[in-house]
Amino acid sequence: MVKREVVLSRIDKLKEYLKYLSYVKNYTKEQYLNDPMIYASTERFLHLAIECVIDIGNHVISDMRYRKPESNKDIFRVLFENNVIEERLKDNLSNMAGFRNILVHDYLKLDRAIVYDIVLNNLKDIEQFVKIIVEYI
Repeated sequence: MVKREVVLSRIDKLKEYLKYLSYVKNYTKEQYLNDPMIYASTERFLHLAIECVIDIGNHVISDMRYRKPESNKDIFRVLFENNVIEERLKDNLSNMAGFRNILVHDYLKLDRAIVYDIVLNNLKDIEQFVKIIVEYI
């Protein structure tokens, strides 16, 4: 059985990061790209949000004794295999896990315009994941 309080504490933190990321919509792309305090904090909060999603997924997998994922991307494949999430969400969250690696390891090649677009257009996947997990646990 999933330890509900552990997952909920991570979800609370994730919601906090999503709230901070929502402030990005108050800036034009030009403002965002030209202000290091805005884009740097956005990159960090996006990284932390993705880490929360990965951590929540791992926690559910571990508690439910599903097969051990081979990578961060595989976490979402395991959740899909066990009917926790649907295929589209699996694909989108797997892509986000891959983007986490760019945020952490390939930051010199990071395209800030892509981060801006992700924050404006793709956080709904994380919100959907939260809703599914809350119902699941």
